[in-house]
Amino acid sequence: MNNTDSQILGLLRANARMTITELANTLRISRATVQKRIELMETQGVITGYTIKIQHCLEKDLIRAWMNIRVEGCRASLVIKALRLEPAVQTIHSTNGKWDLLVELHSVDLESFDQTLDRIRNISGISSSETSILLTTYKN
Repeated sequence: MNNTDSQILGLLRANARMTITELANTLRISRATVQKRIELMETQGVITGYTIKIQHCLEKDLIRAWMNIRVEGCRASLVIKALRLEPAVQTIHSTNGKWDLLVELHSVDLESFDQTLDRIRNISGISSSETSILLTTYKN
């Protein structure tokens, strides 16, 4: 990744619906360069998909949780790769201390949440986990 890639990613994080033309005009580079860089990042797995952000108050019934994960040995990259394929996983953070990874999960109901936990706990390379359901958010 180079500086142009970082700038493209930053703009797409803010607005994943930006067109290639808008990106090119903002960055003052050619449309072909933007298209080529995006295709390369998609091929390399840097960009794994595009999404929308929903106004927080509309997600009031959404089940949100933090999952702390301890990884066996040097298997973090394999675990992260598997976690990225899980639709309920919103963010993945590496951490220091007792846990190796902190994962934010979103689910529409308890049944699908339970199924998500089961799938994640069965990922090869995860030695233990601890999950906390988020009850109230005080500052957004």
